[in-house]
Amino acid sequence: MKFVTFQHRGNSAVGVLVDDGSRLVDLTAAGLAADMQDLIENYDQRTAQIERLIQEKASALQLAEVELRAPIPTPRRNIFCVGKNYHEHAAEFGRSGFDAGSIGGSEVPEYPIIFSKPPSSVIGPGATIEWANDPYQSVDYEAELAVIIGRSGRVTENDDPMDFVFGYTIINDVTSRELQKRHKQWLLGKGIDTFAPMGPAIVTRQAMGDISSKGIRCHVNDEQRQNARIGDLIFDVPTLVRAIGRSISLVAGDIIATGTPVGVGIGFNPPKYLNPGDRVRVEIDGIGTIENPVG
Repeated sequence: MKFVTFQHRGNSAVGVLVDDGSRLVDLTAAGLAADMQDLIENYDQRTAQIERLIQEKASALQLAEVELRAPIPTPRRNIFCVGKNYHEHAAEFGRSGFDAGSIGGSEVPEYPIIFSKPPSSVIGPGATIEWANDPYQSVDYEAELAVIIGRSGRVTENDDPMDFVFGYTIINDVTSRELQKRHKQWLLGKGIDTFAPMGPAIVTRQAMGDISSKGIRCHVNDEQRQNARIGDLIFDVPTLVRAIGRSISLVAGDIIATGTPVGVGIGFNPPKYLNPGDRVRVEIDGIGTIENPVG
């Protein structure tokens, strides 16, 4: 199933997409989801009712009638993010001169690099990436798969990490490269307001199937900048869930952004930073497309 958070007639609600994504059934109006967090926490108990509503398609709305928001508009906690998690991107970042974390010329990390973005960085489809929030005009894009956690608790050695995964969405890990470089860590450069476009939907793990086979792409205006497979990740989804959840208790609704492939702006010479008037489009097979203007 594919779930969205949307705005309709002044109200925020959660819906499930039907008819190949052209319409949605309002789960909030049906009393099955106060918001996306509520849906994730209670999904197992409500799955049968949701499936019945999908079959009935009662009071389905046209997708064009509503405004999509980020699936989780205000996450409960910071987004867990992973740095340098594709081989070619790790190499391009190492060559860029902006990588404060490369030691002894080794760009590919031995263990996952984890940082975070605050909830205030999240925006939805069509919302504006505020270019002026970067005082150094070094705004870059990073297309990423995001994992949505559906089960709370620590991940023990006996646990299958995938049992903690509810589903997947898309995140654009927008970054101020100059802030990232100057502060020699990644929170300030990546946690800026509006620098985490997310959406358009959360697709359940079961509906997504083999995530490693899916393609991920990013276009700036009409130019394709990134094109890779999720299977090219250095540390795959189970490894990341276990690495984070081994010592930090996961909470249903947590988000893990898994890293970006080669082709970010900083990898070009000279860098191809974003500018006002640009449009950034990120696609992942099976999830959809999120596009945001830069303003």
